[in-house]
Amino acid sequence: MSTDENDTAEDSSASPRTRSVDVVVVGAGTSGCYAAATIANAGYDVTIVERKPEEEAGHIACGDALKGADAFPEAIPKSKIEPAFTNTEVDHGRFEIPQEDTVLDIPVPGELAVIDRWEYGRLIIEGAEEAGADLHYDTVVQDVKQDDDGTVTGIVAKHDGEVVEYDADIVIDGAGSLSLLQDKVDFSDATFDTNVSYQHFSSAYREVVEVPEPVEWSDALVFKPAEVAAGYVWYFPRTETEINAGLGFQMTEEPMKLVDDLKKDLRERPEFEGAEVIDKLGAALPTRRPYDSATAPGYMAVGDAAAHVNPTTGGGIAGAAYAGKYAGEQAAIALDAGDVSEELLWRYNQRVMDHFGGRYASLDVYNILSTAVDVDDLMGLIASIPGEKLAEALYSGTTSFGPVLLAQTAASSYGHWSQIYEFFKIKRLADELLAHYGRYPSRPSALEGWQVERDRIMDDIYELTGADPKY
Repeated sequence: MSTDENDTAEDSSASPRTRSVDVVVVGAGTSGCYAAATIANAGYDVTIVERKPEEEAGHIACGDALKGADAFPEAIPKSKIEPAFTNTEVDHGRFEIPQEDTVLDIPVPGELAVIDRWEYGRLIIEGAEEAGADLHYDTVVQDVKQDDDGTVTGIVAKHDGEVVEYDADIVIDGAGSLSLLQDKVDFSDATFDTNVSYQHFSSAYREVVEVPEPVEWSDALVFKPAEVAAGYVWYFPRTETEINAGLGFQMTEEPMKLVDDLKKDLRERPEFEGAEVIDKLGAALPTRRPYDSATAPGYMAVGDAAAHVNPTTGGGIAGAAYAGKYAGEQAAIALDAGDVSEELLWRYNQRVMDHFGGRYASLDVYNILSTAVDVDDLMGLIASIPGEKLAEALYSGTTSFGPVLLAQTAASSYGHWSQIYEFFKIKRLADELLAHYGRYPSRPSALEGWQVERDRIMDDIYELTGADPKY
């Protein structure tokens, strides 16, 4: 085990301070806390560095909807986080389509809950500490340490204006969207996915609003299209009178005035008359396929830092928890073996792709489609698809939308035939992509060949949709 070498010198001019641990995790979000708890449970020394002060830690912009609440990793027991579940009565999605004067009820598979995200954030931090992880707050990463052979060996941070170096066998990057760490690491000798741009992300803003009377839709997650196709407004009920109201759009679109546009929509809804805003926050989040590889020697990225988010809904809590679990377990295996090479860490990538990565990549196909069509045409298409099939497409990455259902849907959807047929063809390509992700390689050296075939499928998707290439 590693030991803490902090304050080893009497001379006050000795700088920077150095701490040695087995693993340093950057970011006390979902993925970071579950990774740290998993590693600590395996008996290794792990420290989480968090840029926020202790009283603000866990406070992030989030829609607060949690899908898969019944199946969380046990590194932090579900009983630990359940006090943050404020509404467990939600059981479906409600898609409002003003262009079609339609409200579409969408069944959502799995257990749903709406949570108090800040309380949840505090509880997972407590859970990581109870497992044995150390938390260092007010600690902002400045740089990443790396050997000549490319192995990441730690980080350089600042705490209270003082430089602190963390020497670690493994660094886990849970620093969120557009992570600073990825700008600092030289990935030239690794497979780590550097094909990342700001256009792969969304801007989002949300307010927590207290309304005077209970809303009628407290059992539903409410979605509504924004003024651009690649964006939506949401209303997620934490309780009958406390609503998480937000708006997000892809950065491929022209900038929206998020705060003004959300307030405009709130003003138009009678249930929000006399409402009081009790919290507000904005953020960027990935709306792209997961990174092809999130590993390098001595380094793994998790959660938003590796695009482990459903690109059609922005939901990322459950995926981040499992990414943290898989990274933590692989870190423990590497430490047991005394080998932090990418070859040994690679199994982490495989487990992510097997569990949800391939599904999220196929969902990104529908995201790409949304950037290439008129918002009214898109809403007409959505209104024409049976709710359960739409739910499958939004959450499973595939749907049993075969020729018979295509004909039945077209017969009852005059005026949207071309969009429905295009959806059918896109669905087939998304299924082909999902099947290809099922063949994700078992070793880093095979990644390039796998990417060639994946990119061929993506070329067909771009050609069919008319969308600009995203990657």
